[in-house]
Amino acid sequence: MKNQEHHESLPPKTCSIDRLVTVPEDVNKVIEGKKKATRRNGRYADVGEIMVLKDKKYVVDRVYSQSLGELTDEDARQEGYKTVEEYKQSILSFHPGMPWLPHMKVWVHEFSRVDE
Repeated sequence: MKNQEHHESLPPKTCSIDRLVTVPEDVNKVIEGKKKATRRNGRYADVGEIMVLKDKKYVVDRVYSQSLGELTDEDARQEGYKTVEEYKQSILSFHPGMPWLPHMKVWVHEFSRVDE
């Protein structure tokens, strides 16, 4: 199901876009242009939806499913990390006891700044 982009076939959202990026460090990475994607265990946004962080607007450009085993260092850089291992350690620090399973699917939300 890698890179599933047909938003008409996406399942219903499991959460709202205002919960997509909430960790202060991640909010700062988005504003600094270092974070351009967020992976979640559910779907938090539709393509075209607007996220507001510190009065700055970001539009969701792509939403698709990806397994953790498919993650590349480029994916990690989109998340604001240098490598998959660095990203993995960060995620596991937020979710103690959670296993990192290569077959586990996550929802990727890619976004970009809306110029006003």
